[in-house]
Amino acid sequence: MGLLNNILIKLPLWSMRKAIHILFIASVGALFVGIIAFIFYMKSLPALNIWHTTILQNEFHTDSDVKDFDSYVALEKRLFDELDREIYDKYKSSNTRSINRYTKNSLSDPKRWDKAWNKSFELPVENPKMGILLLHGMSDSPYSLHAQAVYLHKQGFWVVAMRMPGHGTIPSGLRELKWQDMAAVTKIGMERLTQKVGEKPIYIIGYSTGAPLALNYTLLALEDKSMRMPSGLIFFSPAVAVTKVAFLAIWQSRLGHFLGLPKLEWNSITPEYDPFKYGSFAVNAGNQVYLVCDEVQKQLDTYEQNTQDKKPLPPIISFASMVDSTVVVKATVDHLYKRFTKENNHTLVLFDINHNFASHRLVKHSVDTALQQLREVPANTHYRFDLITDLNSTDGSLMQITKDTEYTRSKNLHLRWPPQLYSLSHLAMPTSYNDPLYGNKNAPKSPGIELGHLALYGETSVLQMSGASLLRQRWNPFHDYTKQRVLKFLGLE
Repeated sequence: MGLLNNILIKLPLWSMRKAIHILFIASVGALFVGIIAFIFYMKSLPALNIWHTTILQNEFHTDSDVKDFDSYVALEKRLFDELDREIYDKYKSSNTRSINRYTKNSLSDPKRWDKAWNKSFELPVENPKMGILLLHGMSDSPYSLHAQAVYLHKQGFWVVAMRMPGHGTIPSGLRELKWQDMAAVTKIGMERLTQKVGEKPIYIIGYSTGAPLALNYTLLALEDKSMRMPSGLIFFSPAVAVTKVAFLAIWQSRLGHFLGLPKLEWNSITPEYDPFKYGSFAVNAGNQVYLVCDEVQKQLDTYEQNTQDKKPLPPIISFASMVDSTVVVKATVDHLYKRFTKENNHTLVLFDINHNFASHRLVKHSVDTALQQLREVPANTHYRFDLITDLNSTDGSLMQITKDTEYTRSKNLHLRWPPQLYSLSHLAMPTSYNDPLYGNKNAPKSPGIELGHLALYGETSVLQMSGASLLRQRWNPFHDYTKQRVLKFLGLE
């Protein structure tokens, strides 16, 4: 510091003024360039439409006057009536071939389907064997688990599928959503099933964000005797943890709100062509996933520290693709399954990529490294680990390699990957290949758009849909296998 002071003292006054002047000019120039770059960035973003800016007033929040399933459904009816008035009646498209879900009678209009899959639904049955609560993921709708709803209902389950607040209507609902709203709806669903099945077992199926919501409820029920304890949890593509970028991105949204720049409140603004899932994704939605995952980790910390009269967690089975661009798969191992200290019939089923794919050499080295780490689950764990892979298969058949508390064993599943399919995806895990909307080309005909087998080639920047969305796998070729595992978990096989 003394040396610096000596130099400054010896510098002529005019030199110091000149240096300060140059620094000032450079700072102003950098600020100007930054402003210009920001303006160009904002102009490059797609325009917002009424489904991004309209806030529906009849959406559920924790302070809503809703006490049970019936009052929630009644509020939901008012919400969808408002949706018709504020969006469908106001949005007029001159494009008669539109694939916008908010254009009446378009191929993507949800009303083309015979059931209102964007709403909460209940499938009753006389003398139910058990109850099942279905919790969909962020930006999805109850449709995402309708295959499970149908086959479990046929097995004698009383089914309740809850529409999460902010979902099934317009993407702007994701701007206002709080994870506590979704947690409250989860509790409403469990209370409904308790009324309908009495003391018979109740299970929860959670897809993506539905998994931490199920865990949050279960960990609360361990401490609160007034809450019905589920008999087991079934997860598809569980969102046990997401990157901290989701949490930090909320400052982008807050800056946009402060500056009056609503586009900054969105991670993505895309065409709304899927009748049962939003294309656009609000920054707040990612933040809420981060917050509920963080809350569950805190609950698990408390659960581990409690050594007196600790009640065991109900059995958990999870199905996930080892490659998933939505959630952190490794977190399912590290932040959930590795935390199990006592054997309690927990199972993790991971699907490897297709190692017999003709263009396997195109797989990134970083992906190969991550896959190898996931495969190296040690033996003698406190849970069962099933790796579904064709890595060392001599004939291309899928093998089920099981590691548990006692030993490792292999089983030939006599299943093969479909040609040209190199992996599953976050979206594909719960979805049947026979799904009319998301399934393969042999699926029953859809009443509207078909998204499961769009193999389109041509120049970039031509189609409304991005190349990435067209290539993402939407159906699970091994749906029958996961169905069989679910039924066995439920004691039905």
